[in-house]
Amino acid sequence: MTITIPNRDNYLAKLLTTVSKQATADWLIALRNQSTAFLQEETIPNAKDEEWRFTSLKGLLAQDFALPSGKAPADLQPVPGRLVFVDGVYAPQLSQPAKSAGLFVGDLSAAIEQKPTITEYLGKQPGGEEIFTALNTSGFNDAAVIWVEGDIAEPVHLLFFGTGASSINQPRVLVVAAKNSRSTIIEEYVSSNGIQFTNSVTEISVAPNACVNHIRLQEESPEAFHIGKTAISQAQDSQYHGYAINLGGKLARHHWEMYQTGKQTDTTLNGLDLIAGEQVADTHSKIALNHPHGQTNQLHKSVVTGKAHAIFSGKVLVPQGAQQTNAAQLSRTLLLSPKARVDTKPQLEITADDVKCSHGATVSQLSDDELFYLQSRGLGIDISRTLLVNAFAIEVIENLPVLAIRDRLISAVRNFQL
Repeated sequence: MTITIPNRDNYLAKLLTTVSKQATADWLIALRNQSTAFLQEETIPNAKDEEWRFTSLKGLLAQDFALPSGKAPADLQPVPGRLVFVDGVYAPQLSQPAKSAGLFVGDLSAAIEQKPTITEYLGKQPGGEEIFTALNTSGFNDAAVIWVEGDIAEPVHLLFFGTGASSINQPRVLVVAAKNSRSTIIEEYVSSNGIQFTNSVTEISVAPNACVNHIRLQEESPEAFHIGKTAISQAQDSQYHGYAINLGGKLARHHWEMYQTGKQTDTTLNGLDLIAGEQVADTHSKIALNHPHGQTNQLHKSVVTGKAHAIFSGKVLVPQGAQQTNAAQLSRTLLLSPKARVDTKPQLEITADDVKCSHGATVSQLSDDELFYLQSRGLGIDISRTLLVNAFAIEVIENLPVLAIRDRLISAVRNFQL
């Protein structure tokens, strides 16, 4: 069957027309206008663009997306501590936001009323001039806002539910972690069965000596397209520990970017893909260090079977001003079938001369010797394969700061299509 691909310029213009929103506040009008002006000069990327050469958008371009219904399924019920957005719009009837001294969790309108200085943070992270990030800024419906002051023990859970039906939804998240604060945030994406396009943007500002633990869990339907951006800025002595888990979606691409604004930052980026069939999981990361004594550790693991395709492109920038940086980056992939694919490109760009940096990539299959050893101890082949996959993935799973999420992922590995 031949698929007719529309003109990329026209497609982007149509998406922009579909999602464009009117704003009344001057600051939001200016923000939207800036992004719209940028998009009017751009086009949908293709394989000639270096950052997209491994990722085909032909499947996305073959779809005609409209605004979603915003109707949540009847079985979606409120859970204590969870804020729910349906098709990018706050659903108060399904939400029971976490409540604690020093914590604000709410939608955009409530945040503007209670935390008016959010206008100094929303849309202010570097990296806004990227096509899908700008598309989100031009037309996001609402935003989940988390403002943390103090030590918050319980995780804050954000659930973004997409209703499908050939629709586009644009979730937006803003996290402001004030000085000396501590918090754990779960950002989860799920959807009904059916084709849909989720285009999300998350901005996280980590103030001096603040710590943010962040879990991003994507488990949308097998027909969904998901493109996400997470942009973090870290001030002096701050910590950001991020975990990005990709389970669902036909095409799932995540841009993960950290911008250092002060010295002695500590950054962890851990990722895990579990993909099968003809899924594509694409992670692009950028760690931009500009100050001395930064420490970064990135580990990305992919388990790939069927005809699925994993992509990892990680970049660590260590300019002259980032002396005494300690940076490590490793991509590891486990291919479980002859037609599974991976493209991996870890990168270090270093001009500083007093640093300790390393990067690497490995691609492997299940070891015949290890399988034979387990079978010689009386285990069946299927159980043996599951145990080895679990051993591969556990390095990421065991470090997750929320026990319930760890248990869910262990179950996902156990049930993975080997």
